[in-house]
Amino acid sequence: MGFLEFVKDMFSEPAILMGLVSFVGLVAMRSPGHKILTGTLGPILGYLMLSAGADVISGNLDPLSLMIEEGFHITGVVPNNEAVTSVAQEVLGVETMTILIVGLVFNLIIARFTRYKYVFLTGHHSFFMACLLSAVLGVMGFESVSLILVGGFFLGAWSAISPAIGQRFTLQVTDGDEVAMGHFGSVGYYLSALIGKWVGKGSPSTEDIKVPEKFGFLRNTTISTALTMVIFYLGSAIAAGPEFVATLSDGQSPYLFAILSGLKFAVGVNIVYAGVRMILADLLPAFQGIADKIIPNAVPAVDCAVFFPYAQTAVIIGFISSFVGGIIGMLVLGAIGGVLIIPGLVPHFFCGATSGVYGNSTGGRRGAIVGSFVNGLLLAFLPALLLPVLGDLGFSNATFGDLDFGWIGILLGKVGGQFGTFGIYVIMIVVLVVLFLPSIIKPSKTALNNIELEEEE
Repeated sequence: MGFLEFVKDMFSEPAILMGLVSFVGLVAMRSPGHKILTGTLGPILGYLMLSAGADVISGNLDPLSLMIEEGFHITGVVPNNEAVTSVAQEVLGVETMTILIVGLVFNLIIARFTRYKYVFLTGHHSFFMACLLSAVLGVMGFESVSLILVGGFFLGAWSAISPAIGQRFTLQVTDGDEVAMGHFGSVGYYLSALIGKWVGKGSPSTEDIKVPEKFGFLRNTTISTALTMVIFYLGSAIAAGPEFVATLSDGQSPYLFAILSGLKFAVGVNIVYAGVRMILADLLPAFQGIADKIIPNAVPAVDCAVFFPYAQTAVIIGFISSFVGGIIGMLVLGAIGGVLIIPGLVPHFFCGATSGVYGNSTGGRRGAIVGSFVNGLLLAFLPALLLPVLGDLGFSNATFGDLDFGWIGILLGKVGGQFGTFGIYVIMIVVLVVLFLPSIIKPSKTALNNIELEEEE
């Protein structure tokens, strides 16, 4: 059990996963020892830096959520992947761990033998999805080997399919850099890009916003993020009242606490950007070794925060628009008597910001605003619809946040509830057809939808 626990931890730790991938790629290219060492450590340190920045962001968003709940008298369920996973681990620990490992193996097999040549490197999201699948499939009667194989298949298949679906949009976001989206909020990002195409004709990019000379300091993303968040925090602290904020501030002046929290948030975003630059500098060249020798034309699918530096103004616009969408979604749910889904600031920041980046890539400012607003609405409605599926397991006060968890859990839950295990096997057959059909229709060694590679050939 100790060894299995070690392997599970290793494969659910994205920093180690990226380092291993980089190591294998560099060895495959027969790089000298010192390059293997630096090229392996670079992505590990870069991802740890990204994680440290994300922890600073999340840690400072938690008190903001509490101040908003207190100040505006909101009670309900806050979608949180980490919370629901920790609850599920008490009853589904072994199943989740084995589905995670089997899913990774399926992802590599699919990348090797189909045109879905995307290797999913965001290990903690694979872990969350493994947890969701073990929970939902377990309710339907799957157990032991069948649960692990079916869950692992769905995890491995979606890990390869989800980056491919929106790779055309991802190439637009990155201006041709050969990375893919490896994050299970993917449907929201691609929908945002589609909405950008529909509504953003002629709209200038968020990155071209003209700033008068006296406000030139706002072009500095760290400064503009800090000012925006300080306003957010101060407004929430005033609404919550100094007595309540004092319970969060550990004796510090409540309003100084609010100002410092906003500034620390901006520091967290800056650390994320620095980590991303470090990851890309070493991972992409090393990944060529895997693409050339092991899985021809493989494409790394990486965390959503990796895409923030490509449109830094869109990150803040996307977050705010998504959060507004989440508030409106919450009010609609309240009006129709549904479960109140309180906007979780962590999913709204990371998923909303990424939706803003994708919406901006196809539709400029209008695309960023409307695309991430729709993402925010879905971040309210899908977790609410997922709750009954998870409620069967006693997770009644916890639900997953990001969109892929929502729609996959709802689909499997509804089909399994209606048709039992037979319905799930039918979905598996459909997924197998989706995986192999592109190779039959248009045989090619290139990754599906990775347009740049296809054009070079």
